[in-house]
Amino acid sequence: MAGKQAVLRELLRTSGQTYAAEAGIRLTGTPQPLYRTLVLSCLLSARIRASAAVASTRALYDAGMRGPRQMADATWQQRVDALGRGGYRRYDERTATQLGDGARLVIDAWHGDLRRVRDEADGDVAAVKRLLRQVPGLGPTGVDIFLREVQDVWPEYRPHLDAKVLQGAERLGLPRDASALLRLTDERPSVVAAALVRAALDEKIAEECLEAAG
Repeated sequence: MAGKQAVLRELLRTSGQTYAAEAGIRLTGTPQPLYRTLVLSCLLSARIRASAAVASTRALYDAGMRGPRQMADATWQQRVDALGRGGYRRYDERTATQLGDGARLVIDAWHGDLRRVRDEADGDVAAVKRLLRQVPGLGPTGVDIFLREVQDVWPEYRPHLDAKVLQGAERLGLPRDASALLRLTDERPSVVAAALVRAALDEKIAEECLEAAG
């Protein structure tokens, strides 16, 4: 048990930050940060470097696309240009279209406020996933990313440790059971989840963590 705690402690020391925090999102249960996290989740779910998704989320914000109304009102080219500045070039044209369509859906279906998704789902994880999957570009992977990032402010879905999180745990020799894993630390589940995703995505992170903890 002590060895596993040391491994997780080292991982959290080096990689213990949510992707939302890395993107400059101060996540609260209010509309704008929730929407920005939705955008981040869409970008992270593509087969592109996480660092590019994070940087592009920042670039969209810096370009004024801070909520669904601003995203919908921006031109397609403005969205493409912001994504390009963030290094999100492989899927930039398709993603620019999806972001515009997704923003309009959030406005039309939920009046621009994702808290209405939470209210509509009423704690049912299958329902919230079904609702979120209506957003263009947000498939099962993106929904899991969103829920693991927002689980501190939507605690009815906590802990949300999806397959990618548990893949990171396995690489580090940590329990694949959510309850057993979280008993190893007092850190917030969202932070634990993000750190383990980084270990799943980058073998070097896992190797250095195991070496330092050993």
